[in-house]
Amino acid sequence: MIHRDNTGQRQTPSRRPYRAGKSSGARGTYRRNRPPARTGAGGQSSGRTYMMRKNMPQLTPKKKEDVIPASGENVRIVPLGGVEEVGKNMTVVEYKNDIIVFDVGFQFVTEEDTPGIDYILPNTKYLEERKEKIRGIVITHGHLDHIGGIPYIMERIGNPSIYTRSLTSMMIKKRQSEFPELPKLDIRVVEPGDKINLGNLPIEFHPITHSIPDAMSASVETPYGNIVITGDLKLDHIDGEPTDAEKKVWENIGKQNNLLFISDSTNVENPGFSITESRIHKNIEGIIKDVPSRLIIGTFASQFERIIKIVQIAEKYGKKIITEGRSIKTNIEIAQLAGILKPKKGTIIPAQDIGKYPVNKIVVLATGAQGEEFAALMRIANKKHKYIALNKRDTIVLSSSIVPGNEMGVQKLKDNLYRHGVKIIHYKVSDVHSTGHGNAEELIWVNKTVGAKFFIPAYGFYSMLRVHAQIVMDAGVMKEENIVVPKGNGAVIEIGNKGKTIKTLKEKAPSGVVMVDGLAIGDIQEVVIRDRKMLAQDGMFVIIATINLKTGKLRKSPDIISRGFIYLRESQDLLQETRVLIKKTVEDATSGTRPINFDYVKAQLTDSVSMFLFQKTNKKPLVIPVLLSI
Repeated sequence: MIHRDNTGQRQTPSRRPYRAGKSSGARGTYRRNRPPARTGAGGQSSGRTYMMRKNMPQLTPKKKEDVIPASGENVRIVPLGGVEEVGKNMTVVEYKNDIIVFDVGFQFVTEEDTPGIDYILPNTKYLEERKEKIRGIVITHGHLDHIGGIPYIMERIGNPSIYTRSLTSMMIKKRQSEFPELPKLDIRVVEPGDKINLGNLPIEFHPITHSIPDAMSASVETPYGNIVITGDLKLDHIDGEPTDAEKKVWENIGKQNNLLFISDSTNVENPGFSITESRIHKNIEGIIKDVPSRLIIGTFASQFERIIKIVQIAEKYGKKIITEGRSIKTNIEIAQLAGILKPKKGTIIPAQDIGKYPVNKIVVLATGAQGEEFAALMRIANKKHKYIALNKRDTIVLSSSIVPGNEMGVQKLKDNLYRHGVKIIHYKVSDVHSTGHGNAEELIWVNKTVGAKFFIPAYGFYSMLRVHAQIVMDAGVMKEENIVVPKGNGAVIEIGNKGKTIKTLKEKAPSGVVMVDGLAIGDIQEVVIRDRKMLAQDGMFVIIATINLKTGKLRKSPDIISRGFIYLRESQDLLQETRVLIKKTVEDATSGTRPINFDYVKAQLTDSVSMFLFQKTNKKPLVIPVLLSI
């Protein structure tokens, strides 16, 4: 792990870069009256200890973590991820000396919000402190927001056994192969209807409908009743009437003594029933059958079932499939290994063979429907693909909805595609995409059918959780006092009084953000992210000043380096004023203090120069003072 000091600088990495280490707990200095700028690296300190003057800045003490009381006879639920957010799903079920963990996901991030960060992980300190109680990890399905954290987290929580279905196990193993230095995972395949004991907790697995095969939910049996956790779900239905298969699954669950229901909330704000995947398949089949020329389909690689179906449909009509995008290629490979996709030899061809077949016999299956700059579809749109060049006879199907935050990227993609004169079919003009999450009426039906005593909405932003709770109450399924909306990740929810009451403790499990930053894994401090944002938005302003140790005065006029802030040659007046301010600040900070406290001088320089530049330019560059001494 790479630790960070309170200036946000990297220190010595460990030998095991992928091993998630404990957080250092370092915090940056924060002052109430300063503009949002931060001290960066640089500067010299004598290394001695000095008495602090009364007006010197003080470090803000780190908030003490809550001491969580023992659960006793209570059943405890602790969401470590997936609450007030979409992604990095992880939920803890605990009773006495047994813990079962559901899902180990990560969260994708945007460069704008967290520059330089690869993923965000659940904070697992609660589990690390109790890893001897963990009896198993249950993975509901193979999407990355449910399995992506496994390589980074499993070792730190003791590498417990993983229980999941066959396809999901293959996807986990495929991803784990990218981390050869990690210990081998103990993965145990289960099937719907299987019932096993994890410690003293019996658990039964159920099939569930989602956008990927082999998705499952589970029921954990406690002395007071079952805890039913859905994972991600939707219903297979015909015009709002669940199919017989769906009814059978959920009605069988509902016949049990269900204490608590924890359910997906992702699409709860959409009314009615979701579009079924079978309807999407039918529409895409019509397009593949009738399109007179070349067809390019952009979709999420996570739409596993749809990708498989597109390959099967293309083969049905004698067309060739070209796959573009690493994730799609990987998922097709896994589907073949799992035996759920068995294309004929020659159905899937390499891109370089595209010219060997009539244009009406080609279907290109590509990633990048969200407008990712380097994804296959954008490279095709920008004329940067080695083998595929668009023309006005081509048809493009965008078989995906727009993920919030990607609006501009998708618009740019569509603009670039339209410049080629192509025809574009997307979800707003035709049913070519369906979500893997149930709408409001589906979720109400499932909740009513399960018939649990208590309910916790999960997997979604806070608005989704509140809406989910409200629609369940409005439908008369459950009373308000029996519903708990988690107060963020780390909320400790307990069912007590032998299953008669439910409440949220005032104490919280650690929930600080854990980030994957290149080879570093840990609680990358907020100050580091803030510095990166400032560098991107307003640039940096470096001050290099030499101080006479005897007099405390500047040896010469300070040097100034600016990147991404101002053009120095055209800002001489501002620079001159800044140099005057630097001289005064240094002399005031060193007056009457021997030896000189360089940390204090740097802090004063940062504050005064940051404030001055903000007043003059309305910009907040990252101010970095570098102090030398003679």
